[in-house]
Amino acid sequence: MISALRDIPPMTDSEFRMFCELIRNHCGLHFGPESRFLLEKRIARRMNELEIGSYAAYHYLLRSERDGGEEMANAVDELTTNETYFFRELSPLRALVNEIVPEFQQRTSRPVTIWSAGCSSGEEPYTVLMLAREAGLEPGRDIHVYASDISRRMLHKARRGVYREASFRDTESYYREKYFVEKDGSHCIRDELKRHVDFIHLNLVDRQKIAILGTMDVILCRNVIIYFDVETKRGVVQTFHEKLHPGGYLLMGHSESLLNLSNDFELRHLSNDMVYRRPTPGEESGDRWHTAAQSAIGRFDRDEDARGRFDRDEDAIGRFDRDEEKS
Repeated sequence: MISALRDIPPMTDSEFRMFCELIRNHCGLHFGPESRFLLEKRIARRMNELEIGSYAAYHYLLRSERDGGEEMANAVDELTTNETYFFRELSPLRALVNEIVPEFQQRTSRPVTIWSAGCSSGEEPYTVLMLAREAGLEPGRDIHVYASDISRRMLHKARRGVYREASFRDTESYYREKYFVEKDGSHCIRDELKRHVDFIHLNLVDRQKIAILGTMDVILCRNVIIYFDVETKRGVVQTFHEKLHPGGYLLMGHSESLLNLSNDFELRHLSNDMVYRRPTPGEESGDRWHTAAQSAIGRFDRDEDARGRFDRDEDAIGRFDRDEEKS
């Protein structure tokens, strides 16, 4: 267990602004005044490991040409919130497997390409594969799943595919028994699924590196851009638009919307959920205000449920931070 720092002076207002600007420019993460304590605590944890005694010195290290790159990756690992679990917000995933993939299969013989952007420790892409298998789809033949995250630590966990009980809070025993192997108190995803996810280290604001990905049919980016400021959100959504085939789909979290972020997508009402779609050339975009109103009405109907999930997630994030401090 890492001992608490006792001799580091509190972060000054100017140091807080410098860190906020540096982190935002690097990866888009936004820390407002309400998040100052969280930023200070997590940075101090890393400084303790390096035995650095001032925030100014650590800021200089991050900005330095020689060491900043690798250490910035370590700082991002500390600063990202990685709260996720299997079968989280299930309805858009059911829409993906039961409606969107079959739609693409009617017009192409190649695998449907799916990108889980901001996959954290891998629960989302593995959930997609489990649902696909249950729907009679064959990974590799019918779908190809890519998954990316900015946290190298989380990607290492995702590639290992070893999970503790917290990841199964909404998982039926059927899936756990069929797709996991229990070992030493944890559950390991079976190789038959693990080998069908291509995990990639990507920064969503680094357009040059994102260019290595091909064009996708579906992008999942759920509960990720909520941590960005408005300008960064718009840039990331524009990148998603460019990376989608015409007619491709963007699936976001239930509490998220493209309102005031982009007019380049249309809202589609499917049996299982509402999703965003990049129109094909020549398609009418429709009345944007009507689309926005429909979106607001649909989300209002789910507001109480979404608020309950948000409260539970906030509690889980608090537990996550406490567990990290104990480890």
